[in-house]
Amino acid sequence: MSLTAFNQLEILPPDALFDVKKRLTQDTRSFKVDLGLGAYRDENGKPWVLPCVREAEKQLMADPGYNHEYLGIAGLEEFRAAAARVLLGEDSEALAEGRVVSVQSISGTGALHVAAKLLAKTVPDATVYMSDPTWGNHFAVFETQGLRTATYPYWDAATRSLDMEGVLGALGAAPRGSVFVLHACAHNPTGLDPNEEQWVQILDAVAAREHTVLFDSAYQGFASGSLARDAYALRAGLRRLAEVTPVLVCQSFAKNIGMYGERVGALHVVLPRQPAESLAHVKAAVLSQLSHITRSELSNPPAYGAKIVTKVLTTPELAAQWKKDMITMSSRIARMRRVLRDRLVELGTPGNWDHIVQQCGMFSYTGLTKEMVARMEKDFAIYMVSSGRISIAGLNDSNVGHVANAIDNAVRHFSTPKL
Repeated sequence: MSLTAFNQLEILPPDALFDVKKRLTQDTRSFKVDLGLGAYRDENGKPWVLPCVREAEKQLMADPGYNHEYLGIAGLEEFRAAAARVLLGEDSEALAEGRVVSVQSISGTGALHVAAKLLAKTVPDATVYMSDPTWGNHFAVFETQGLRTATYPYWDAATRSLDMEGVLGALGAAPRGSVFVLHACAHNPTGLDPNEEQWVQILDAVAAREHTVLFDSAYQGFASGSLARDAYALRAGLRRLAEVTPVLVCQSFAKNIGMYGERVGALHVVLPRQPAESLAHVKAAVLSQLSHITRSELSNPPAYGAKIVTKVLTTPELAAQWKKDMITMSSRIARMRRVLRDRLVELGTPGNWDHIVQQCGMFSYTGLTKEMVARMEKDFAIYMVSSGRISIAGLNDSNVGHVANAIDNAVRHFSTPKL
């Protein structure tokens, strides 16, 4: 290959989220607010190591058998089993019937990547549909594997609510056997989830067209504080689709156990019911394919974070502490939603801001325009992505008033007719 080929490479645009962080870091103003980063912060704006994780690390290091040996290609077996039970439920029919194939991944993004490679091999001509909007990296993950992507309506900007008619219309109009990416809870970036009745309608529409569903589960327990409540859509989907089609589930422990940099996740492939002989063959084939992908790309997954998460999930007292930790995080975020909404109401900021408290999880799709976002960054040192999505976790009692005043200023500036 000649040097010319490298000289002709184009410079790709920077990742939008990390570009926000870069600008914030370079800002020399003393008071800055980071509402872009997708990571939990405590009331003082600092990273929080969950108490259950601190204790798990102590126990791990005190174990005389602790080591840094390689894991198997599919990952830590105890971790995979525990992760599946947390996600699918202790009473999961799919687990009881042996229809689940699980492998450890490089957090949720790695799970999505492995899932994309599996889809490229099994349904290469299918289109992968993602909500409009969705997490920006979804498109890159699937498109780099040669899969076609498209969007389905989700966010109604006029009402700042779910476009349920658009969702169901897209499910009905898509070619039979398409792939639909569904956010299990705490939809990113809108924070807007279907209610239980709406989920039933969505899953019925999926089943009617025999679509393949990929659930992206990045916030179980982090959204509401309840593992079961945040897994409602996924578990209902597995029951509804058990006779219809495989279901892929990408699971991350970045947010709900705070293992951001350790990259702990799993991919679960839940197969439909079928005769025992064919089920055994398909499970073996799927596991071999997933293992081949892992072996060719990273040999085997990292051990440290997986061992910590396993310790938390399988030690009763640590699991109980983890549930308290998730309530701590979800409750603080819910409170900051209420405080921000109430401050905007007190200021008389034009518009209705109830959608902030009607949404859930880490993010809120505020409805702010890119011009408003730019003004808030320039004049108030408040940083967020241009879509107006904010990380509620970045709010605290010391900065929420400043943020509310900045939103009020930006909205009034661009809402007031210019004479």
